[in-house]
Amino acid sequence: MLNIGIQKLFLKGDSHVSPFCILVLCVLLFAACESKKDKIGAVYNGPIEIVNDLVVKYSEQGNMKVYVKTPKSFTYQNETRVFPDSVNISFFDSLGTVVTTLRSDSGRYDRSADVYIVKGHVRVVKLQDHQILTTTELNWSPGTRKVFTDKALKIVNTQSPEVTHAVGMDAEQDFSRIKLRKMTGTVISKGF
Repeated sequence: MLNIGIQKLFLKGDSHVSPFCILVLCVLLFAACESKKDKIGAVYNGPIEIVNDLVVKYSEQGNMKVYVKTPKSFTYQNETRVFPDSVNISFFDSLGTVVTTLRSDSGRYDRSADVYIVKGHVRVVKLQDHQILTTTELNWSPGTRKVFTDKALKIVNTQSPEVTHAVGMDAEQDFSRIKLRKMTGTVISKGF
């Protein structure tokens, strides 16, 4: 009896498919296509490239100017690079001698702004001047060859008890000249 009811529902007369059956099949087919469409078009936002033990060398007219080393690098679709681990940078003078070193907890390269940004416990050592600069963020622009920040910073002279505090600075890429934006004080310390 049930079999006869199903036959009447889907078949008309001599084995012709009823319009109701065609409508049900079309709805099922449309629903199946819609669910696959959502899955196929999903956008991937993760890194398109992962590099271990990355080294970046920046030179001008054949002379090494900056050497960057980090354990890991992630490159994304917009060409931004993220350095999630420590970043170590050496800055060279015109004779190829390391004059300044920098170490930070992490960093990134913003392709749209053409700026490298290092963050965390940023420590810059000016070897010839016996100075140590510490801050939470520094930016380096290869295009302008400048290093800058708008964050608070401290400069310690390792050969004297002088400690300088400031907010913001602009410097040459090798830190040969530093211009502090806003001095907040100089302290004479008895020890480091």
